[in-house]
Order: sequence, then C-alpha cells, then structure tokens
Amino acid sequence: MSKKALGPSMVRLLIQAGKAAPTPPVGPALGARGVKSMDFCKEFNARTAHLAPGIPVPTIITVQPDRTFTFVTKTPPVSYFLKKAAGIEQGTGKPGQGTVATLSLKHIYEIAKIKHTDDHLKHLPLQSIASTVIGSAKTLGIAIVP
Repeated sequence: MSKKALGPSMVRLLIQAGKAAPTPPVGPALGARGVKSMDFCKEFNARTAHLAPGIPVPTIITVQPDRTFTFVTKTPPVSYFLKKAAGIEQGTGKPGQGTVATLSLKHIYEIAKIKHTDDHLKHLPLQSIASTVIGSAKTLGIAIVP
C-alpha cells in the first residue's frame, strides 16, 4: 500500500526569469505532483516580466493535495550578483586560493541591500547580510577592498 501525501508539498527550483517552460527542470518536478506545468509557466513568466530575461530566480512552489499551487519568488542568488558586479563568468577553480577579481565594500553593501528585501532576511541587520556576501565572494575568488 502506498501512502498519499496528506499535506502540501514544496518544490524548490531555480528558474530563469521570463523563460519558464514545461521542460526540465519545471515539467518533471510539477508533473510528478499532478500540476499542469504550462499553467505554472504562464503565471511565472507574467510575474517575472519586469526582470531582465535570463536572471536566475529562486522559486518555492507549494502544491496542495487538490493539485492547486502557489509560488513565491525570491531575489537572485548572491553568486549571480557577485559575478555580475565583478564582470566574470565563473569563480575560481580552487575556492579560497586564487583571486579572479576585486570588488569594493560599496558593491558588497549594494548586494546586501538587494538581498535584504527577501522575506527570510528582513529581520537580519544589513551588516550580517553583508558579511555573508563577503564569505560568498571569498569562495568565488573575489577579493574585497575597502
């Protein structure tokens, strides 16, 4: 006997803004839960129309047992902002050892301000968010200068 999910299930996806299509990863993730992926794609693309196409948008989709869904979009990942500000395609091959680019603290605080708008980070002080951005920058091989 198989057990059915009694409560809502959550799906976390990283989808490019304005480019959601019922192909992997969206189609299989939602199809396995009985949701029409085309309905989600239309609504997602409409909601992210104000963003530049191709920006990665973390999305949390909550699927109810009656196959209805709601979703929340968040700001792009810190690594996306750091790479864009530094003008690089990818980080260093060996985290913490090589330096690929440099950024100023002004860039770090601008990224922290953007991330501060996310619901799960609103309660944190801006300095704490900036310190996590600095940690991500070091992992990518980006040096921070004052």
